[in-house]
This record gives sequence, C-alpha cells and structure tokens, in this order.
Amino acid sequence: MLRRAADEYGMHIEIQEVDVDHVHLCVEIPPQMSVGRGAGILKSVSAREMFAQFPGLRQIFWGQKMWGASYFVRTVGEGVTAEMVKRYIQTHEERAELGPVQAELFPKRKRRE
Repeated sequence: MLRRAADEYGMHIEIQEVDVDHVHLCVEIPPQMSVGRGAGILKSVSAREMFAQFPGLRQIFWGQKMWGASYFVRTVGEGVTAEMVKRYIQTHEERAELGPVQAELFPKRKRRE
C-alpha cells in the first residue's frame, strides 16, 4: 500500500523494510514536493487504507493516530550514497538483534576548523 500511495503521488519507493514499530524507506520524491509533504502523504494514505482493510485497528488505536508525528529523513549525496542507504535498509533486520545501530549509517566526520 505504501508503494501504491507513492506511485499515485509521483514518488518512487526504491526499497522498504517493515519492522515491528517502524518502517525504513528509500524514496525518490519529485523536486516540486517537499519531503514533509511526501512523508505526510505516505503516512495518511497508508493509515486510511489500513483502517479500511482492518476495521479492528480502530479499537486498538482508539483516540490515537496510527503513525507517530515524527520521522527521520536523510538525503543522499555527500558522505552518504543511495547504495549505502539501501544496504542499511536491507541489512536492518539482521542487525536489529544486536541493539541500536543507527549511528553506523552516518559515520562521524571531522569538524572543519
């Protein structure tokens, strides 16, 4: 459903990994769309479809939203390539058993003096 929503709004999901309490996506967003708008579209469309397909979720999420308000975004380019992000997402499940590994994707760089 995330891929359908992305396609409908001109976005393209390169790779996705669904975990117990979060989702990792590598998404191409059209330049005329803000990243926040893209994230909002994916969250709202997927929540609406989930509630439609699984009405029992309304009882589980009674008075709450399905998605949290926050999200993390990292553009690719200097220091982090698209391939690095894709590899991180692909191997996320394997490393999840080891504990927090978020910092591995973003190596510390020397500060400019």
